[in-house]
Amino acid sequence: MPEIKRKPGETFEAYFRRFTKTIQQSGRLIQSRKVKYLSKDKSKLEQRKSALMKKEICGKKDYLLKIGKITEEERKYGKFKKRK
Repeated sequence: MPEIKRKPGETFEAYFRRFTKTIQQSGRLIQSRKVKYLSKDKSKLEQRKSALMKKEICGKKDYLLKIGKITEEERKYGKFKKRK
């Protein structure tokens, strides 16, 4: 981390501008944002669970389509998310 000391007679606004400029130039801000929003990969167990859930939901939708309870458009986009 860059060390920045306040100069004698320097206003807080000037010191803060100098501080933020130094932090941006050092690359620490970009690195911290990358780490903050980094998404972790799912574990094998979570992948299996989500795959089974998706398979179950698709099966239910296919069954409802087959018996005529829903239309193809509702099956594809959901009941309230119809696309035009």
